[in-house]
Order: sequence, then structure tokens, then C-alpha cells
Amino acid sequence: MRFLARLSFKGKIILGITAVVLLFGVLSALFVSRIASRAMLAEIKKRGLSLGLSLAGRAADPMLAVDFLRLKNMVDEIKESSDDIVYVFIQDKSGQVLSHTFKSGFPVNLKAANVVPPGAERHIQLLEIDEAERVYDFALPVAIGSERLGTVRVGLSQRKAQAAVQRLLFIIFSVSVGGGVVAVVLGTFFARTVTRRLDVLRKSAEEIVKGNLDVQTGPRLKKNCWEIKNCQNPKCPAYGDIRRRCWYLAGTLCPECAPGAFEQKIQACRTCRVYWENAGDEIQSLAEAFDFMALSLNSYIEDLKEAEKNITRQQQLFKTILDVTPDLMSLQDADLRFRAVNPAFCQYFSFTEADILGKTYADLFPPEKAELFRAEDLEIMRTGKPLSKEILISKGKNQHWFHMVKVPVYDEARIVGLLLTARDITEMKRFQEKLIQTVKMEELGKLAGGVAHEINTPLGIILGYAQMLLEDIPPDRESHEYLKIIEKQTQIARRIVADLLNFSRVSESRMEEMDLNRSIDEVLQLVRHIFKQDWVDLEVSLDPRIPLIRGDREKLKQVWLNLLNNAFESIGRDGLIRMTSKLCPQGNHVVVTVSDTGAGISDQDLERIFEPFFSTKGPGVGTGLGLSVSYGIVREHHGRIFAVSPAPPEFLGHTGKPAGPGALFVVILPVDWERPVVDACEELAALNLYDHRWAAV
Repeated sequence: MRFLARLSFKGKIILGITAVVLLFGVLSALFVSRIASRAMLAEIKKRGLSLGLSLAGRAADPMLAVDFLRLKNMVDEIKESSDDIVYVFIQDKSGQVLSHTFKSGFPVNLKAANVVPPGAERHIQLLEIDEAERVYDFALPVAIGSERLGTVRVGLSQRKAQAAVQRLLFIIFSVSVGGGVVAVVLGTFFARTVTRRLDVLRKSAEEIVKGNLDVQTGPRLKKNCWEIKNCQNPKCPAYGDIRRRCWYLAGTLCPECAPGAFEQKIQACRTCRVYWENAGDEIQSLAEAFDFMALSLNSYIEDLKEAEKNITRQQQLFKTILDVTPDLMSLQDADLRFRAVNPAFCQYFSFTEADILGKTYADLFPPEKAELFRAEDLEIMRTGKPLSKEILISKGKNQHWFHMVKVPVYDEARIVGLLLTARDITEMKRFQEKLIQTVKMEELGKLAGGVAHEINTPLGIILGYAQMLLEDIPPDRESHEYLKIIEKQTQIARRIVADLLNFSRVSESRMEEMDLNRSIDEVLQLVRHIFKQDWVDLEVSLDPRIPLIRGDREKLKQVWLNLLNNAFESIGRDGLIRMTSKLCPQGNHVVVTVSDTGAGISDQDLERIFEPFFSTKGPGVGTGLGLSVSYGIVREHHGRIFAVSPAPPEFLGHTGKPAGPGALFVVILPVDWERPVVDACEELAALNLYDHRWAAV
């Protein structure tokens, strides 16, 4: 191996060509000789069969006529036709020899040495006559019709057949050796030609390594493109350029040239006269490409130097932007060590840049926070999914809300780090809390208006009866004083209710005949696409028998939207929501159900879900008024609303999706406005919900 490594490229080519030619020649000779020997032996056997068949066909008549002289002439004629025929003889059907070609007597052991089996057309067997001679014995029956008259036996010498094969093998090996010698001579000449031109390439490469990019490897052209084309256009990039070939240059101005660089124009250039006159073999093309590469590299180096200056300026500008931005920014490597931070990050955590760079969260923050940050970062590194969240960070007695975004940094397809940006949203949070409080107050006002309407009637009754009693009871009685207190406090309560009504300004419902299923369809059209984006399927079954009911179409649509949104938020991603409408068997009530495969509702929360401002969501996510508003609308329509969790299996179905405990909401509305829903036991029993845990308001 060391010898081969030190051998010159020319020597390696010569040695390789010689080895390949010799190996190929030997293998070819062996393969060809094997095939040729088999073919020749097969041909010899065919000739033996042909002689035997000819003799068997001609011997039938003499055998019937018992003409031994003709039989003798036939076997002698066959024997003298070729020197490789050892013997020929004819036997009758009993095996007796009728005629043969042996001069010194017939060897008795040949009679039964090769017998044609009954029904066979021939039989061939290799027989050993003596130590010096082995023959292929061909036995063929002599028959007329189905009657067998005897047997013809022809013996061909194996030794003479092998001699012919050996002569053929000698010729094949001689030709292979001669071809190998010629191939080695031509290969040596070819190797010298190739290595001489490669040596020029090697010297040019050494010059480039030394820093000299002004090299000329390819041959000088006898005629350049502008001379061949008789072109006098100095604006063409190829005009006057004697070192680079025109097909390597972009933007050449010949009409035949295709636009673009080498990759785009080379196909068109191959049909050009300039290319045909100047293009050479692969080594010349390599040398010309080498020259073009050297000149292009020199140009690229100049461009890189200019680009380096631009990058330096951009880095300074980027650093200036990072220095002045109030957002906290940091860059971590694959080991979650800090590699870059901006001044805002250092200033907020009271560190210097030197204190942070090269450190991890564990070196800078308390163990609990450091472990939390590390777990988040490892999850991002594992999944490649960015993280966006709001986080509360305490600094001394002050607390600040930050909107934090962590995104993976890629090097091609591999994650090599994390980029963090955190913006202080404390003031925004304060405004958000004020806005939420405003919304709560607005919803509270609407709810208070509904409550005020309900309270007004009992307050009026209390006040009326108190005033009637005051007229009947004398003023000097102690009970008269108590009634005065009741009257006074009732009037105060009425004023409070009036103030609540004025504050809430509750709008009157527009009760009219409406199509319940149509209101459900309109809401489903709004949410179906949004739900589909998170792989939440909607199954809908609406009873076409439901008659027109009296109600406020827009308010009922708000109920359906609230229930569907709650179900969607409970699922999150990948689940099923089923919504049905059904007319009860008695035709008095309409039952609408909304079930989901979400996380369900706990027993404690199930008792409070219809309370105003109660919510199972996190702070700032919801106002907790959706279900309470829905409750108010349903009650305004003289209906009832129920919640069941876990949802009964028959309402979840076989979804094929991940399913949680789920929840079921049931809304029961009257068909007849004058007959409100008072007792819903029948409807619940019809839905198999009577024995389930349920919350009703």
C-alpha cells in the first residue's frame, strides 16, 4: 500500500490499465474458452448423432435383405469420413454384430456397453476402450415403423475432440495476451499525455496556494470569439478577453447566446461555431474552468472585502439598535449558555455583560426559576416550536409583566440556539385590567337590570301590603312603627332598583316567531371554519319537525355561540362537538344539546358555573359572564338550562379522537310562549339524563 501511495499518477494509470487488461483478458479467455469448449463438444455430439441417424436410416433395407456387403460398405464409409471416428458397427435386435470397422477383431465387451432403452430414440455414453482411449458411444435404433430391427453404434474419440478444443483455447488466450500488450502500450501513451497536462494543473494550483491568482493553465486560442464571429462590439464582456472562454461569461452579446450564466447558456453554446473550434477534451475544459475559477476567485475576494466592510457597518448599526431598544434580548447556544445580551437585559437584572456571557440560567437565577426556564428551553430545542407567553417577574418589591417570545435559531436544518425577546407590558396589563373591569361592570349592569325587573314585583307587593296595614293599625301601636320601618326600607329598595334600571338601560327583547334550527345554522356557519383550524369537528343533528317558536333570534344566537365557544375552549385542539335539536314527544318543548369531548367540569365548579363573573379560565382570559348571560336569555324565554359532566357516553359517540370527560349543556325552550318550562324532569328522562349529576338554574 505504501508503494502504491508513493507511485506517480502516471505509474498508477499504467499499472491500473495493465491490471485491468490482464484481469479482463484472463477472465474473458476463461469465460470464452469455457463457452467455446462446451459449444464444440456439443457440436461433436451433434455430429455423432447425425452420423448415427444417417446410418440407421440407410441400414434398414440391407438388414431386411441380409445384405452384409452393403452394411460393410456403409460402416467403412462412415469410418473413413473423419479421423476422430474410432469405430462403427451394426447389431441386430438380438445384439449380434452384423458389420463393424474393427480390423483386429470385434471387442466383445462393446456389445452390451451401451444399450438403447426400449422406447428411447438414442443413448449416448462415454466409454473407456483402454488407458489411452475414451470414446463417446452413440447408440441409435434401426426401426421400420414400430418394429425395431437392430442398433447402430458410432464411437467418436474424446481425445481428438479435446485436442480440437485445446487448439481453440490456445488461439483465444493468444489473442487475449496480444490484445493486452497492445492495450498496455496504448495506455502508457495515454497516461503520459494525461499526466503531462495534469502536471500543468498541479503547478497552477500550487501558484494559487501561494496567493498568485494570475495563472494561465488552459492553452492559448488560435482564434478568439470576436475574430471567428468578426465582432467589433467592445461592450461585450468577452471582447478582448483572451484568458476566459466566452461560454463561461454571463451577459455576452452575440445573438446566438442565451441569457444568464454558464448553467443557463452552455446548452446553446454547444451548437455555436466558436465552441466547436475552441472546445477541447475534459482536461482542457478543466484547465479553462480552472483559469476562470482563479480569475473569478480574485474578483470574489475583492467583493468579499467590500462585503466585509458593509457587514461591519451593519453590525455596528445592529448593535446600536440593540443597545437602544427597551426590549430585553438574549441569544443562547445549543448548551443554553448565553452568547449575547443587550444592555436592557443587563440593566433589568443588574448584571454586566461579562457576568452573563458563557453562563446558564442556573448561574444567574434562583433554582426554581432556573429549572422552569431550562425545561421550557429544552422543549423548544426538542420540538422546534416557538414559545410565546406572558410572565410575571418580581424585582424587589416591584412586579413587572413581560411578553416573552423564545424562538429557535437554525443553522440549515439544525437548531443551534435560542433567541429571547421580552417586552415590558406592565402598563398594558394595567389598562387591560381596567378594560376587563369595565366589561365586567357593563355585564353586571345588564345582569342587574334583569334582576331589578324581577325584584320590582315583590317589592311593590310588600310596599302595598305595608301601606294597607298602616291604614288599619293605630299610630300608637308598636306594630305601626314596625310597619313604617318596612315601608321606608321598601321604598329605599325600590329606589335602588330604579337606579339599577337606569344604570343598566336594559334593551327590550324583540319577541317574534322564529326558526330555531335556522338560528343554530347561522351560528354554526360562523364557527365551523375556526374550529376546523384546530381539528375540532362539528356533528350536527337538527330535528326538522320543530315548529316556529316565539323568541328573540339574536339573543338565542348569542346563547348558542356562548355554548359552542365554551366547548371549543374546553377541547383546545383535536376533538368533537355535537349539537342537536329535538322536539319532545309531547310537542310542548324544544330541547337543544351541546356536548364536547373536552376536559369536563369538576363537581365544585359545576355548582357555580352559572354565577356571574365565575370562570374556570385563567386571569384575564374570560369575564365569567358568558353562561350567566346565556342563563338570563334562556330564562327570559321562559326556558331552563342544565349542565352535566362528565357527559353521558351516548352524547360523545365514537369519535376516533382523544376524548376527555366532556360536558353536556341542555337548553329547554317552550313551544307555546304562554306555557313556560317549570318541571323539566320529563325532558331529562327522555334524554337519559335524569339520573346524572346536573346543575340547573
